[in-house]
Amino acid sequence: MSGSPTVRRRRLSYVLREMREAKGYTAQHVTDTLGWSRGKLTHIEQNQWKRPNRRDIEDLLNIYEITDAERREATLSLVKQSRQQGWWVSYSDVWGSGTFVGLEAEARSVRTFEALAIPGLLQTEEYARAVIKAGGFTDEDEVDRRVQARMIRKQVLSGPDAPLYWAVVDEAALRKSPRGQLEHLLEVQGPRLGVQVLPDAAGPHAALTAPFVILDFPDPDPGTVYVSTWSDELFLEKPSHLEQYESLWRHITAFALSVEDSRALIRTLITEKQKA
Repeated sequence: MSGSPTVRRRRLSYVLREMREAKGYTAQHVTDTLGWSRGKLTHIEQNQWKRPNRRDIEDLLNIYEITDAERREATLSLVKQSRQQGWWVSYSDVWGSGTFVGLEAEARSVRTFEALAIPGLLQTEEYARAVIKAGGFTDEDEVDRRVQARMIRKQVLSGPDAPLYWAVVDEAALRKSPRGQLEHLLEVQGPRLGVQVLPDAAGPHAALTAPFVILDFPDPDPGTVYVSTWSDELFLEKPSHLEQYESLWRHITAFALSVEDSRALIRTLITEKQKA
């Protein structure tokens, strides 16, 4: 899980912006001095790049008068790490830019809310296949590839560097899940993986929000909120956005059943499906 190039690029963007602000330079001043096209520095500082150019970063270090050898080397090391490719690049047809998967790969904790489906990291192969087909994918080879990518992604939850993972899932999603998927939810839980159920009794107001994921990282990397829609994906990183979703998370978990009560409900649903 360590060494995600996505996280390194993100950190490099923050570091370079902090260097510019420490010098009191405007983005326009830096752009004019280096003869760059309009928007190039903005793309760098907002992490809207794929593979940082070492020469560009060296130019920025020079204009910011970063002469300390250790600091320069640390920054250029980020450049090298940022230019590497994560496993998800081989599945760009599935993950697109791979930004979310790359961030998830090095998160310290992952908190997710899902109202309509079981979160991807907790899905069985059978369930994942059904969800993918329900999404409109009919070609069996493409379905197989998407299932494979999802199963590889699940490996982030195993190993010594696995993040603390916490999921809140709406009861409606559980009721629509096959017995094997429910049994899997019980099996995977442990000290670093918990599942809470948002019961039907909580009322619709508790779940009236799009699915979201809160990713926390080791210092100095700030957290981010990931919100996915049918047509786009959003990464919210402003302090105001983080505070908003922290509040929303507290609200949802307050309405959700405890972990033990959630496990009891899942067992009840399994029994009901066995009798059906």
